Amino acid sequence: MLGGIEAGGTKMVCVVGCDPDHLLSQTSIPTTTPSETLSSIIAFFRDSQQHFEPLQAIGIAAFGPIDVNPLSADYGKIGLTPKRAWQGFNWVQALQEAFGLPVYVDTDVNGAALGEWKWGAAQNLDTFLYLTVGTGIGGGGMTHGNLLHGRFHPEMGHIRIPHDWQRDPFPGCCPYHGNCLEGLASGEALYQRWGQKAQFLPADHPAWELEAEYLALSLTNFIFTLSPQRILLGGGVMKHPGLLENIRQKTLHYCAGYLPYLADEIETLITIPQLGDLAGSCGALALAASGCGR
Repeated sequence: MLGGIEAGGTKMVCVVGCDPDHLLSQTSIPTTTPSETLSSIIAFFRDSQQHFEPLQAIGIAAFGPIDVNPLSADYGKIGLTPKRAWQGFNWVQALQEAFGLPVYVDTDVNGAALGEWKWGAAQNLDTFLYLTVGTGIGGGGMTHGNLLHGRFHPEMGHIRIPHDWQRDPFPGCCPYHGNCLEGLASGEALYQRWGQKAQFLPADHPAWELEAEYLALSLTNFIFTLSPQRILLGGGVMKHPGLLENIRQKTLHYCAGYLPYLADEIETLITIPQLGDLAGSCGALALAASGCGR
């Protein structure tokens, strides 16, 4: 029996189970202050342990930046996130103190990538990317069967992409870089640029052509640098009808025939997560399972 937490900036999705087909309990908790949010998370897992078997481990797929090196003294500690109340909060320390269990942490997108590799659209692949386009933009994935890590975890939402200031005078919403990918194409960028949240923008709104272009530019960079077998696009913004196909066609355009086989493979190269909205929380379960050697 495992516990999983998809720790997002808006909500925390907590689950108890062993895989997506065997979730015994699930809840969504608003992300407020660390003390208030953690209190609700602890209450959920304690209640679950009264009704089911004891938990063996807890996995956390968390917003970052966060220390994901298990050998670090700060493993599980959140860094300079724009969510200032959470800066310095340590997930591993807090949950080990509460439950005395092994706790495993990675980024929300790496967690989702692991879940998709274990149970979803990336099964049997050894090199792929998972990009989430929601309030923010983040990316993770695997290379040769291992989650992408280096000096720190990937921050794919902060790559720089071409910005035509005449066409799009919006300066970007990233507090650090302004017009990076997240600053131009995240759900928050859509809201700040157009004054409406993504789900309320009409299908024919010019926002969507610009959105597809920015995302296609980023995918072209990732294709050329990392050569993924598949790119999974998740997050709330990607639920807009027609956006996925527009991104595919624009990506082909920006690749400019350099990789001629892409035209026949674009629908399988760029696609959506199979686990859908459960990718993050089940990815957290997958982190716990991997930590336990499963």
